[in-house]
Amino acid sequence: MLNYIEKGGIVMIPILACSLISLTIVLERLYVLLRARRSGHRLWAVIEDLLRGGKWEEALTFSQSQRNAGPLHRVIARSFVNRDMAPEKRKEELLITGAKEMKGLEKHLWFLSLIADIAPLLGLLGTVTGMVKAFMKIEEFGGRVDASLLAGGIWEALITTVAGLSVAIPTMVAYHYLERMVSEFSDFLREVMTRTGVMVEGKD
Repeated sequence: MLNYIEKGGIVMIPILACSLISLTIVLERLYVLLRARRSGHRLWAVIEDLLRGGKWEEALTFSQSQRNAGPLHRVIARSFVNRDMAPEKRKEELLITGAKEMKGLEKHLWFLSLIADIAPLLGLLGTVTGMVKAFMKIEEFGGRVDASLLAGGIWEALITTVAGLSVAIPTMVAYHYLERMVSEFSDFLREVMTRTGVMVEGKD
């Protein structure tokens, strides 16, 4: 592996950096989103059951005890805090809270998109620099060269192209998968806000 990195030239350094950053972001976002989804569904199942039974104080107490339940806890807590507001104002406050929580879930995803875009370009840059080195060898020896003299430049050209694509493709797949997870949780969050609002209005 180190041999390939060495033959790929200096362009391999930013490509490797992109791969490490991408992997770190993917693992961190996966952990955050899976945890939010699991804890959110579990929390809402209990809260919904309590609200349907008219047990508002119990629901509030349970919600306050679940501070580690992630975004849904904060949205539900806001709905309880604002339950004495006018319906339109309460809806506005919930939407603002929900938007803030979704922004938190989308954190760093833009960087994955950026890496997926620039990794192939870095590979292309390595291809160009490798071919430049190969042609410089040809010029240096007056066109009388064999393949072994051109091997370094060709190696660099091919390896960087492969490395760039190898980083870009899985990063793009991961980006769209995580984006889909955020979208699904966003739908769930909107449903909870709507149903909570209806229940609050019913209590009023």
